[in-house]
Amino acid sequence: MPDTSDVARNMRLKAFKDWNAAQAHRRHRARVAAAAAAVVVLFGLLAGCTGDRPDFITPGAGPVPEGTDARTVLEAFRGRGMMNHLKALQRVADENGGNRASGTSGYENSARYIEEQLRAAGYSPVRQTFSYQRDDETLESFNILADTEGSADYTIVVGGHLDSVRRGPGINDNGSGVAAVLETARWMKESGIKPANRVRFAFWAAEENDFDGSRHYVQELSKTEIRRTAAYLNVDMAASPNGVRSFHDGDGSDFGDAGPGGSEEIEDVFSRYFRENSLPAESTVFDGGSDYGPFVKVGIPSGGLFSGDVERKTNAQAQAYGGEAGEDLDSCYHKACDTIKNINPELLEDMSGALAFATVSFAMAQQG
Repeated sequence: MPDTSDVARNMRLKAFKDWNAAQAHRRHRARVAAAAAAVVVLFGLLAGCTGDRPDFITPGAGPVPEGTDARTVLEAFRGRGMMNHLKALQRVADENGGNRASGTSGYENSARYIEEQLRAAGYSPVRQTFSYQRDDETLESFNILADTEGSADYTIVVGGHLDSVRRGPGINDNGSGVAAVLETARWMKESGIKPANRVRFAFWAAEENDFDGSRHYVQELSKTEIRRTAAYLNVDMAASPNGVRSFHDGDGSDFGDAGPGGSEEIEDVFSRYFRENSLPAESTVFDGGSDYGPFVKVGIPSGGLFSGDVERKTNAQAQAYGGEAGEDLDSCYHKACDTIKNINPELLEDMSGALAFATVSFAMAQQG
């Protein structure tokens, strides 16, 4: 767990302020060029296949339900049920050969747990089945989808992959992301939030193979449905034991790889959540390396959260977040030791709150 002493906290806050100032300066210079480039990419992707996309919805422009400002959301996620979900997924892995990979009984029982939780919260989850190839073998699996109320003309898809690798239980990768998505769905129901725009919660299969579940979902969308998907929010690893708080560089100002037009709005919402909670955070490369990739390829604005895998923590990151400089952000990535003991619960709360805040921001947003 990160050091929470007053001295360490002050050092991290100073590092965060210094980082935030530098980020703001870089984004000021790059914003116009990156946004223009993203628009060009967007229309290039959509030309001849999806028609004109409606204006992107603007978070913060619509009525904001009580209790959904950044600080209140974070406070609401302190002590919510994310760790209980991870304990349940760990039990599933323990009882099914040590993993929850797609096509196995571990995946099936993980899915049943998710469906039970969604039904108990008032959702009506459905399975989207598909076939995929692995090692010259044809396998079958399924995604789980659950919708809120709200206009389907501006659908917000919020997802993370449910499957693990075959080498381990995948409690950080990506049980932590699943817990964040699931708890966001439960929190919205419990809070009585009535979205203006439909939110579709998605739990993807076979990400660890080749993003097969999210790719199948996108391939099955009609041209109209692609146009009506206003944003995709992804979370893939949210509780790395030596982790960081990061969100994807939607405008390309830090790493050069911008998402489709509108992705910069997603980045800004995540950035605002961390800033308003005085939590150090940083952008991360937007390279298509998770389930947002298929959405980006068809021009859907995308973004998401990531707490780190095999990268080593820098001295600056250790000062900002705590933890051990020079060590992997997650030394158990894709290993058998990715168990419930491989989780940073406080980081999971921070990241789950970020996902919930972004979800409700876009769910209540107006066309703009």
